Amino acid sequence: MISDRKLEHLLICKNYDVSYNDKTTGFEDIELIHRALPEINNDDIDLSTEVFGKKLDSPLFITAITGGHKAAKDINKELAIIAESRNIGLGLGSQRAAIVNPELRDTYDVVRENAPDALILGNIGAPQSDLAIDAVEILDSDILAIHLNPLQESIQPEGDVDARGYVDSIKEICKTVDVPVMAKETGTGIRAEDAIELEKAGVSFIDVEGAGGTSWAAVETYRAEDRYLGELFWDWGIPTAVSTVEVVNSVEIPVVSSGGISFRTRCKLRAIALGADAVGMALPALKGAYEGQEALNQMVNRFNESLRIAMFLLGASNLEELKRSDLIIKGETKQWLEARGFDTKHYARR
Repeated sequence: MISDRKLEHLLICKNYDVSYNDKTTGFEDIELIHRALPEINNDDIDLSTEVFGKKLDSPLFITAITGGHKAAKDINKELAIIAESRNIGLGLGSQRAAIVNPELRDTYDVVRENAPDALILGNIGAPQSDLAIDAVEILDSDILAIHLNPLQESIQPEGDVDARGYVDSIKEICKTVDVPVMAKETGTGIRAEDAIELEKAGVSFIDVEGAGGTSWAAVETYRAEDRYLGELFWDWGIPTAVSTVEVVNSVEIPVVSSGGISFRTRCKLRAIALGADAVGMALPALKGAYEGQEALNQMVNRFNESLRIAMFLLGASNLEELKRSDLIIKGETKQWLEARGFDTKHYARR
């Protein structure tokens, strides 16, 4: 059953190491250039963004995590409360199970009950155009996310490996629903050419969700009887930093950078400096939800406080100025991008 699979996903993410083994996000190759004369007041720094249809107090998105099982109800409630109280974006997991099994609908109803004004993202798979209207209605979504997960589908025993017609289905979804549509990967990144195709199909936002954070091949490996395929493709994907640069430089629509973003690192700052409009975190928020509001508030506080200090050190008073900060791209990330035809030098003196 879908519901049982979703519960397994939650428990595996909570209890096992599902991070990439040898592949990183690539953000360690991004060096921001310090300003000794920032010429701004830290207290005046503005972290807000309005590019997703609502004014958010921070560029932090809690990206799609939970859905499809009764155990998700309490988690979704905790996430909804923090999204509402801190005015940040919240994405939910696939809604297919709740549409197919109405008894699971309350695991999503709890979101709007606790976050009436927050920016909420619904979620369906690329081939599920017939579910789009119901998905928006169930959550009263502000944005409908379409998840792309060919690697996960390839590894899980019950996976759907017929990806024909994805683009046509996405076009149909964009025409059918009365809210903007976001296309999002699920941990293996989006390349420039696919981003361009998605923009042409009508999506209004893209979440790259690149490699280096949670490996869904790893998650499915723990579920499989034969672990050969999961272990073979555990580190598959485009690193998040690379995918962010490729997509930001190829489309005109807002971009979310996610995949391996942690409030303990400076990945978020580097992602926005590379041009992302927001950054998404999933696993840290999931673990915080199990601990409660104190842990979730600490996560948001650390995210905002560290971002504010870094912006001060770069002389950036808002997110748009942060996007124009000077930085150096080095190492494997530079090699990858230059091999793909992207100029990394222009970032150094913007």
